[in-house]
Amino acid sequence: METNEPLHFNGNVPNTGLITNLPYGSCVEVPCLADASGIQPTYVGLLPPQLAALNRTMINVQELATHGGVTGDREAIHHAVLLDPLTAAVCDMDQIHQMVDELLTAEAAWLPQFS
Repeated sequence: METNEPLHFNGNVPNTGLITNLPYGSCVEVPCLADASGIQPTYVGLLPPQLAALNRTMINVQELATHGGVTGDREAIHHAVLLDPLTAAVCDMDQIHQMVDELLTAEAAWLPQFS
């Protein structure tokens, strides 16, 4: 942006209708152009349904985790981690609850909303 030399890259930006079958406001990675005018993301449109479904799975986890973090809702954090496909593949529900509780306890100094 400083040199006005155009740079094309894939960037993470808020979804302002760039990918039409993903939630508005979610973070999406799209082709971007950066120059003296700033960062200009590219409209993508519809993803193939299987790719949109995979992305929505992770967006749901991120939305729940964000809600829990902002509001201090421990249950939302538990639900987010329970819905994470990788975590669910290697831990059962009891292990996930225990892990989340241990993490929130270990990081309590930085997460006062969960006190």
